Amino acid sequence: MNNVVIATTTADATAVEAVRSHHAELAGGLASRLAVLLAAARSGQDISQSRADLVGWCRSELLPHARAEEEVLYAAAQPLVSARMLVEAMVAEHHLLGDLIDQVEGADDPVTAAGAGTALQQIFDSHVTKENDQLLPLLAEAPGVSLADLLGAMHAALEQETEAADGAHAPACGCGEHDPAEDPELDARTVPHKIRHATIFGALDAVGSGAGLVLIAPHDPLPLLAQLERRSPNTFDVSYLQRGPETWRLRFARR
Repeated sequence: MNNVVIATTTADATAVEAVRSHHAELAGGLASRLAVLLAAARSGQDISQSRADLVGWCRSELLPHARAEEEVLYAAAQPLVSARMLVEAMVAEHHLLGDLIDQVEGADDPVTAAGAGTALQQIFDSHVTKENDQLLPLLAEAPGVSLADLLGAMHAALEQETEAADGAHAPACGCGEHDPAEDPELDARTVPHKIRHATIFGALDAVGSGAGLVLIAPHDPLPLLAQLERRSPNTFDVSYLQRGPETWRLRFARR
């Protein structure tokens, strides 16, 4: 698949990478929260807290992002003949994502909730791939369209959407009681290198106080650890569970 975007200006090229990076953070945040829900469902534990965390995050982060995209990016792409059918399909996928979130929230049993959550992740991953590899290139190549300006408008729209959603959902438990055996795992080896760090940061943002995340990496992730400390200083304790030779496993525990 061709992931090269031909942007007309340096500012537009930077905007493309910023959008892709944010998509990766959202994907990581969704994957991490879903992993906690799936682990609870598999072990027969109560899924109330993990489900509330996943649904609350989706309604306060994922759905506002989707609405801001429709308001700004999709509106800019709609007049382009080459993008019209793609935009219609992606709006339909936004509705599907909302329906799946409702299904996770309203499921009568853990298996149904886990199934809806898995479908949610699969649809979202496919959706952002279309945005990254199809929609953004069309906008970047369109005459008279500034992706840098669109990104600024997206930020403003997203801020309004986030403020509207803020406080509508109960926060996850912050009591700090956590069993390390329940830590979700993120296999970074399956994530494209270009968005790997953003995906990991998105997953780490989902880790609550006293909880942890196990990262599986193809090498010793020293550059990632340095970047994490600059991004979130004194936030995580990191311990090595396995040191190569082909696989590294690290546990990140939020202080």
